[in-house]
Amino acid sequence: MQTRSIGTTSVGAIGLGLMTFDQDGAAPREQLKATITAALDAGVTLFDTADAYGHGDLGPDAMGANERLIAGLLDELGVRDQVLLATKGGHVRTDDGGWDTDSSPEHLREAVVGSLQRLGVDRIALWQHHRPDPDVPYAEVIGTLKEIHDSGRVARIGLSNADPDQIRAAHDVLGSALVSVQNQFSPAFRSSAPEIEVCEELGLAFLPWSPLGGLSSAKGLGSDNPAFAEVASSRGVSPQQVALAWELAQSPCVIPIPGAKRPQSVSDSAAAADLKLSADELARLDAS
Repeated sequence: MQTRSIGTTSVGAIGLGLMTFDQDGAAPREQLKATITAALDAGVTLFDTADAYGHGDLGPDAMGANERLIAGLLDELGVRDQVLLATKGGHVRTDDGGWDTDSSPEHLREAVVGSLQRLGVDRIALWQHHRPDPDVPYAEVIGTLKEIHDSGRVARIGLSNADPDQIRAAHDVLGSALVSVQNQFSPAFRSSAPEIEVCEELGLAFLPWSPLGGLSSAKGLGSDNPAFAEVASSRGVSPQQVALAWELAQSPCVIPIPGAKRPQSVSDSAAAADLKLSADELARLDAS
């Protein structure tokens, strides 16, 4: 697979989002291990989790569930050294399984320590602030991120769900410690184009979350975005591959992180890195 950069580190141009890994408790452990193996075989090396990922039925106990799961699976497979494992902090789970934010300095410091323990590492490869908190000024959050990086507990800092002004403000303070921004971007959700432009300007990676627009089936993606299904049909590939290839073509800084719980799904997504769309196809998809 072609590679792209996160800071000074090269990763596969397609990553793996882990939010749905066993989220509903339905995927057998051996299936998840097979999915990881298929991802690595295909050149996928960026794995993305968060401390708030876990089944909603667990309520606050969902905190850390996904981190513990992926750490255990990587250890069982003996592939820790093949992965850049990213996580996030700043989101919390509520009693009813919903989501809330907490970007207080105390919580973010505790979140890093908790992730270190659950992931079983001395230093987090990429730690991302999950979402702006309306109760905490963003300048204060940036100061906390700098403190966390300077502590040596994390190697790289990323932002998530940040706007251009927030990205620039963070870059002014964090400098080269800031390496990535993770925002929603897909054929059905294109409003993060300005953030992609800022990332390219500043030399940051842009990691689209939900890069398939939350649509898991070819039929679903095709019905909402017929141009993608039509290009896919003419190429003999899935609409998902076309969507990811289109995202990769937006900028060299883009590294999509589609979710997958089956080996076939991650292999299909990874193949998008080798799908080169023509100028006419890109223009058609851009206009769709």
